[in-house]
Amino acid sequence: MTTAQTPGRLTVDASRPGPVLNSEMYGAFFEDLNHAADGGLYAELVQNRSFEFDPIDNEDYHSLTAWSLVTRGGGIASIHTAQENPLSPNNPTYVVLDVTTPGTGAGLMNHGFNTGIAVQEGERYHFTFYCRCDDNGSRPVQIRLESQTEDLFAEALITVESGDWVQYKAVLTSSGTDTAARLVLLTTGTGRLHMDMVSLFPEKTFNERPGGLRKDIARLIAELKPGFMRFPGGCLVHDGSLDPEARNSMYRWKNTIGDVASRPSRRNNWSYNQSMGLGYYEYFQFCEDIGAAPLPVLPAAYNPHHGLEEPLDQLGPWIDDALDLIEFANGTTDTVWGAKRAELGHPEPFGLQYIAIGNEEVRQGYFDRYPYFQNAIREKHPEIKVICSSGPQPQGEDYETGWNYSRQFQADLVDEHYYALPSWFLSNWHRYDDFDRSGPKVFVGEYASWGNKFYNALAEAAYMTGLERNADVVKLTCYAPMLANIDYVNWRPNLIWFNNHQAFGSVNYYVQQMFSLNKGDVVLHSELALNPPSNEHTATEESIRGRIGVGTFRTSVKYMDFTISDNLAGTTYFSDSFQNHSLLWKIREGDWIAAAGGYVQSSTDLADCRSTVSADVSNHYTISVKGVKLDGEEGLRIIFGEQDRNNYYVWNYGGWINRLSTLRKCVDGTEATIIEIDQVSVETGREYALKVEVSGRHIRCYVDDVLIHDLIDPVSTIEPLYYTASKDYASGDIIIKAVNAQEDELEVQLTLEGVDRIGEIGKVIELSADSLDAENSFAAPQRVVPVSKDLTGLGKSFTYRFPGHSVTMLRLKTD
Repeated sequence: MTTAQTPGRLTVDASRPGPVLNSEMYGAFFEDLNHAADGGLYAELVQNRSFEFDPIDNEDYHSLTAWSLVTRGGGIASIHTAQENPLSPNNPTYVVLDVTTPGTGAGLMNHGFNTGIAVQEGERYHFTFYCRCDDNGSRPVQIRLESQTEDLFAEALITVESGDWVQYKAVLTSSGTDTAARLVLLTTGTGRLHMDMVSLFPEKTFNERPGGLRKDIARLIAELKPGFMRFPGGCLVHDGSLDPEARNSMYRWKNTIGDVASRPSRRNNWSYNQSMGLGYYEYFQFCEDIGAAPLPVLPAAYNPHHGLEEPLDQLGPWIDDALDLIEFANGTTDTVWGAKRAELGHPEPFGLQYIAIGNEEVRQGYFDRYPYFQNAIREKHPEIKVICSSGPQPQGEDYETGWNYSRQFQADLVDEHYYALPSWFLSNWHRYDDFDRSGPKVFVGEYASWGNKFYNALAEAAYMTGLERNADVVKLTCYAPMLANIDYVNWRPNLIWFNNHQAFGSVNYYVQQMFSLNKGDVVLHSELALNPPSNEHTATEESIRGRIGVGTFRTSVKYMDFTISDNLAGTTYFSDSFQNHSLLWKIREGDWIAAAGGYVQSSTDLADCRSTVSADVSNHYTISVKGVKLDGEEGLRIIFGEQDRNNYYVWNYGGWINRLSTLRKCVDGTEATIIEIDQVSVETGREYALKVEVSGRHIRCYVDDVLIHDLIDPVSTIEPLYYTASKDYASGDIIIKAVNAQEDELEVQLTLEGVDRIGEIGKVIELSADSLDAENSFAAPQRVVPVSKDLTGLGKSFTYRFPGHSVTMLRLKTD
């Protein structure tokens, strides 16, 4: 610990209550990416239980993915899939086992998720499957849980006796513990067996619900005490076909309720299959179990990724879906969908309060459609708060457009998303201080800094104090994404990590939990004064300087006429027409060849190819280059301000599979988008003139002299202390949240005004770590967790030292 800073004074005035804190302010976000549902929260242990995996879901999938043939003791058999006489037309594929010689057993094996099926000694597992014989004969089927070396953990015998589809059940009690077990189905009979919906669930699910949720993951979510849960996405909501019957349809809630055997499989847009076993009814039920308000997100009949849009005069079924969902959640049992809910086992309403239409859509196609939904919902259900989108970025033209339309529509809340560097969160503590108080409220529906290290969590905590101080504007917030299976990662970072037998909360998880459990009811006026007052913040990144160059990402490109010039003097720092290879260029990655008037990177297999030159530029310079895409996935890139391989700016024109223009910044190896626009496509063979103007920290990007991006990347700042205070009426506690993102501890005189007395014993909850890079893991799941202890010797004024790099919450008793 280093020497303390000059003492300051932190004053909290209980006689000056401010914004009321929404009881649901801190929530959770569920999207089925990273195998968050199947292989995750949904406790099903069998992968591809209905044999519906398909190359549409993933090019490596087929109907027998995760299954294999088993023959023992001289057995001869084969397996294939068929669709002639399905169990359900919604899931038409089933497996056919054809046994010629049974030997000591012939059948099939499921390999589960991750390393296999996790079983524990003494635990019970519920097996079910549908089966039929070809000839109405009788077939014995042995159900076994085995190790990879065929050690037996549990077995049961089922006799199949019908030519019709019949569901058979068994309970298996494991005699051992293994994280790589297999489910094996063997018969000693000959002929054909048809099987479908082969399922295995642990008996111990969350709240002991049959066919329910994985207990350890669900418990971690419950222990967040989320005020709401946003689901089912995310991009999963709006990506897909407009046809509700299509395998790759958008997420349509009516396909996710009822008998799991009749729910149609869906292509998950994160490149795997969704069984839909964890559907809307289960979501609503889970929200009720953990005391979270449900916040569903429905498609707006518009796919921004592929430019698909339902004609305005055909929106009726989509709007009906929204109205029917509200009725399903809240309707009485004498309504159509309320009766359906009761039929599923829940006659009481779920108490739906919020509904979001669309996710991150910001184009005209979305704004043309959104008001139809909002108007219909308000007419029939004025009690429901409707949420509009402002896109995936916290600034820029798309963001402003989203807010302008949301104000015009008078939406109840506006869904903001941002994934950014820790420095962004530390610098934007005041983001909502001057926000319009009269318009729609803010729903921060997705946010995270890029990482699960302690420093990421520290920066998020600092930012959250600013959200809480502006609770009259910011009504709902949730970190995203929430769940990630370590062996099926689509996205990093995540709140909770798991494999097939373990789950742990990241450091970010514990920050979210600390704020949720220590929210309070009303914000209190608080103010920090330091002596001397000049110590307001720490600033870094005074100018954007460094190496400058060009790049590609899995794309072959030819660049021409590269120039770096001085904006003010009109002079040229560097110019290259690429007639010959120059030793001034430093190749980071790629097959770069300079000849015949062009600089060509020919590989379409390599990611993040860069070649840069050094130029002693001023604070005002312009980069100009012509580029032609020759082949590949994306477009053109300009690199600037490169300090080293891990610190730079990049303008990616035609990024994200050639559909976005993004300006990104990389700090210490973590790259994040500063601003982006959608619907950008770079044509192969066409010449583009690119230009980047840098004036101080003002960046402008042009294509063929048309301005594409115009923004100021502000100097990153670190406040001396991030803080907020609130009053908890039930306990009478004053809660002070403080984040010290500086290295040095900060000593302050804490003064409580507007109270008669403060109890001598309070409570401190502190999160700190031995390193800014510290993170939790499977090996050390609680390396960084909050520590609680009593705080003594308190009064209306006392000295407190906030440790360097710490998150602190003080709970002080009042009369």
